[in-house]
Amino acid sequence: MTPRTHESDREHILYDADCIGEANANLFDTGFYQQRGLLRGVAQGRGTTHFVLLPCGEAVLRHYRRGGMVARFNEDRYLWQGLSATRPWREWSLLAELQRLALPAPAPLAARVVREGIWYRADIITQRIAGAHSLVQRLHTGALGTAVWLEIGRCIRRFHDADVYHADLNAHNVLLDAAEQVYLIDFDRGRIREDDADWRMANLKRLRRSLDKLAGLAPGFAFAEQDWMALRSGYGSFSAS
Repeated sequence: MTPRTHESDREHILYDADCIGEANANLFDTGFYQQRGLLRGVAQGRGTTHFVLLPCGEAVLRHYRRGGMVARFNEDRYLWQGLSATRPWREWSLLAELQRLALPAPAPLAARVVREGIWYRADIITQRIAGAHSLVQRLHTGALGTAVWLEIGRCIRRFHDADVYHADLNAHNVLLDAAEQVYLIDFDRGRIREDDADWRMANLKRLRRSLDKLAGLAPGFAFAEQDWMALRSGYGSFSAS
């Protein structure tokens, strides 16, 4: 990874020069990709996530959007408190650290901040994990084996043992590839924080609430108590040593 920056007027771009030869606003323009046949798909969540093709492979383009009640009157603007404090700069820094630690998370490829007075809007592009589907998608198609749940628990424990806090650990942000390798994605507002059992357990409880909610909404959602027991067993038995 070779980080580079590009600035013009109100726009700040951070990018990996090993992947992207030259950065400009087209990097974050979905129309640019669509016109050139480089748009590989979309996914709906809080906003629309676009899958695009870059010189180094497929990538995920995400626009930062507000959640909760705030989104009703402020969809995608954030208070400017300096470039290093912006959401994409902080997420990029964390993802770069996760790569250094060899943790299973996507690599950061590009980030953009567009300043508008006291506000800014932002985007980020990350590596797309090849052949991966979310835990939600997998459970809608059928049950997972005990070994997979054990591996999910071990994966989360690896992040926690590195003091990595995921601010939104839910079933949408756990990915499984074709080989059942587990990844965590979407580290917006995540950070390295002091080791503490409380936030670790809060992380796990958040994931459990997510799974319970999804199971309540869809009768065919293949999540059962023994699955959670296997995840907790994997989490508890894993050692980074």
